[in-house]
Amino acid sequence: MFPLARAAQSLVARGIQHTAVRGAHRKHEPTFHDKYGTMVLLGGASVFTAVWGYVFTSLNVQWGISPVGRVTPSEWRG
Repeated sequence: MFPLARAAQSLVARGIQHTAVRGAHRKHEPTFHDKYGTMVLLGGASVFTAVWGYVFTSLNVQWGISPVGRVTPSEWRG
């Protein structure tokens, strides 16, 4: 292995070890996402479902209705 590559690899490994040791000695305090993340996600999903459910039910769209056989051409006035 080239000396420069070996030095770079050892620097990266040392940095990873340093980060792991630093994180191991620190108390883990719950963040906003740890405390409320699931509730915010479920609340957003329920609001999304309620709003779009209201929109789709209030549009009065008849889904899947084909005009074949119902639409007849009008008489040509030429």
